[in-house]
Amino acid sequence: MIYVGIDVAKDKHDCCILNQDADPLFPVFTIENNLAGYEQLYERIQSVSKDLTEIKVGLEATGHYSYNILRSLLDHGYHTYVINPLHTNLYRKGQSLRKTKTDKVDARSIAEMLVTDKTLKPYTNTSYHNEELKSLTRYRFDKVRERAKLKSSIARLVNILFPELEELVPTLHRPTVYALLEEMPGASFVASSNLTHLKSLLEKASKGHYQRDKAIEIRDAAQTSVGSVMPAKSMELKHTINLIRILTEEIDEIESSIKKIVDKYDSPIMTIPGINYRMGAMILAEIGDFSRFNNADQILAYAGMSPSTYQSGHLESSYAHMEKRGSRYLRYALFNATRYVCIWDERFRLYLTRKRAEGKHYYVAISHAAKKLLRTIYRMEMTHTAYQPL
Repeated sequence: MIYVGIDVAKDKHDCCILNQDADPLFPVFTIENNLAGYEQLYERIQSVSKDLTEIKVGLEATGHYSYNILRSLLDHGYHTYVINPLHTNLYRKGQSLRKTKTDKVDARSIAEMLVTDKTLKPYTNTSYHNEELKSLTRYRFDKVRERAKLKSSIARLVNILFPELEELVPTLHRPTVYALLEEMPGASFVASSNLTHLKSLLEKASKGHYQRDKAIEIRDAAQTSVGSVMPAKSMELKHTINLIRILTEEIDEIESSIKKIVDKYDSPIMTIPGINYRMGAMILAEIGDFSRFNNADQILAYAGMSPSTYQSGHLESSYAHMEKRGSRYLRYALFNATRYVCIWDERFRLYLTRKRAEGKHYYVAISHAAKKLLRTIYRMEMTHTAYQPL
């Protein structure tokens, strides 16, 4: 067997090639991150073996820097292993007491892990193509978080400019309120507005839900409002509303693309009551190829949801906290999906109730239900069977 370790960087990659006895076949060498560099690597590999079944190539999961070299390796038919950087870091530290970290040392450590760790599983084309869905779900996550911050700014600005408005509407974050504040960003604007125009604006934005009575109520509140007259804050309010509209359109476009990909997957996960396209897609994207995990507990560890363990001599920790050392996106998706599954599915609702009856905090009980949900998802994906409710 030939083992190749690649330490990935932005402009260059350091490579180490070992034989089955972990002896280097070449001194650790550096290739450029371009086509000529890739060809140089393949020439070195083929000079020692042309049998692809006898070659294992490993590299760290370094985000977007590894996409191109990974795609090239898969296209050339190499058995490629993508290793968690935490794993390689611990392995490297275990080889020496000295604090030695260089790109060449990392490349050798990756190659040596391929020699010694027989539990590693090769990266598949399924996992690579799954990166598109992962990119979309993470992109949507960031956009939604950005929009949430802007919505908090809306509440802050309204509290300055027209604090009474919040008591007159169910929520500030609805098209009717945004239409009103975009044209009249402050109590002073509303107070001096023409009642007929105000009524027409509200009626059109609310599709007939708000009539003359609501227009009078809002204008009367504006005329006695303690809101400040601050042109700078009014401008900020208008711009913030416009940014929220733009972000919402972008999120809708992203979700449309996500739905198309998930429909192609035809995953049984979508048959579980309470799991929608958003959380279902994020779970599928973060886990990727289910076959690379031997059991659901490995996915729990990957999500950082397995309990930490500390025992030494007669000392044993009484509180097993969640590790939270994995994909925070998967952890987020599982928690949020579980909350809705516990509402819509009787089996999980009863399970949550039982955990709560044991005296567990709501979020602790949800974490238990999330683990149960993940084990259910794993079994469904591996057997390709739909969910069977009670």
